[in-house]
Amino acid sequence: MSRSGVFCLWAGAVLVLVGACREHPGDRPAAFEFSYESAAHDPRPSAIPDRIGLTWETDPATSQAITWRTTAAVVEGTVEIAPADASPRFVDNAESHIAETTRVETASGPAHYHSVNLVGLRPGTRYAYRVGSGVVWSEWFHFRTAHDGPEPFSFIYFGDAQNNILSLWSRTLRSAHADAPRAAFMIHAGDLVNRADRDVEWGEWFEAGDWIPATVPSIPTPGNHEYSKDATGTRSLSVLWRPHFRLPPGDIEGLEETVYALDYQGLRIISLNSNERLEEQARWLDRTLDSRPGRWTVVTFHHPVFSTKGGRDNADLRNLWKPLFDRHQVDLVLTGHDHTYGRGRNLPEGVKRVERLGGTVYVVSVSGPKMYSLADEPWWNRAAENTQLYQIVSIDGDTLRYEARTAVGELYDAFDLVKRDGLPNAMVDRAPADVPERRYSNTLGADE
Repeated sequence: MSRSGVFCLWAGAVLVLVGACREHPGDRPAAFEFSYESAAHDPRPSAIPDRIGLTWETDPATSQAITWRTTAAVVEGTVEIAPADASPRFVDNAESHIAETTRVETASGPAHYHSVNLVGLRPGTRYAYRVGSGVVWSEWFHFRTAHDGPEPFSFIYFGDAQNNILSLWSRTLRSAHADAPRAAFMIHAGDLVNRADRDVEWGEWFEAGDWIPATVPSIPTPGNHEYSKDATGTRSLSVLWRPHFRLPPGDIEGLEETVYALDYQGLRIISLNSNERLEEQARWLDRTLDSRPGRWTVVTFHHPVFSTKGGRDNADLRNLWKPLFDRHQVDLVLTGHDHTYGRGRNLPEGVKRVERLGGTVYVVSVSGPKMYSLADEPWWNRAAENTQLYQIVSIDGDTLRYEARTAVGELYDAFDLVKRDGLPNAMVDRAPADVPERRYSNTLGADE
């Protein structure tokens, strides 16, 4: 018997059909397929809020952006928010904020996407919130605003999720949260999904984290798979990017909410869009790095400065952006795209000699199940293939601590960067000497 088919969900019952899903009177539209290789997920919107997520549009110390989705029959969305308290009577102090609402049509059916940017919040404060309308509401979630100055914190960084997101990426995300439950935010370095405008994949992305995206803000940057092509071959950002993420507009017209900067407790986080208009971004990047208020800088974008997969080389990007990373002494560059892992120090012109004294640390990583092979010309200090990973970065004063862990929580790579007045960062390499480099030859599937 086949392990795949087409399903309809009707009022809590499951009807298994071979062929197309027949509509039931009063049922939501949009048939969808299940398969043995993927996790079952119903992407269709309902009156119950789903895909609830936190991002930042403005200052993380005094604001919080919230987005969610409902069926298009819900014409108005509301956020209720109050300072969190151990007493359940905190709800008596809740304030209401009406959302901005946008209609989006997808194969899952028409939906309304709601978003609110809450401003005027108190720094370093835990809040409780819920979203909904009328008598249909989500549960209450917590978030904490940033402090208004440098304080210790951690964040999580993910490379590409992209494929089989709910079935196989979810374990990476959940392991990361288990290891860093107090993480301040999550950086997603592009290719969150495989097909930019396929709604079911975005549904999987949110379902994979369940309540995590509703409590830990995301800082996403677009990959090439967040772009789709029209009939003329013109590429454009997914129609589902802005409905799901409310981000800083930035200063470059046409690249809104993909090229932006945020400041969090002494760290400047910069998102670049490595898919288009690189030269314009270089000018913006120069200005943005020049105006940093804190000591630490992390830049994220999708395509690597130095590739880990053979046959790839993003030379135009490297020639435009790397001199700015050098000049402004960027600490860490976090990327994806190559479906392998690689971590190394700054490289001068050419790719043969590593500068041992200092410079930017470049990382390429992958969190989902799609895997490639490593290049034959290594530039890295530590690398892996056929391995799902997540990274936890902690900053405390003059020290940045980095750890890369596998999807099962094993420490695979680690280093510290230490600020030194008038000198490049000192690096302390803490990669575990007793853990061999993971290759296809010594990991599961080696004989396939």
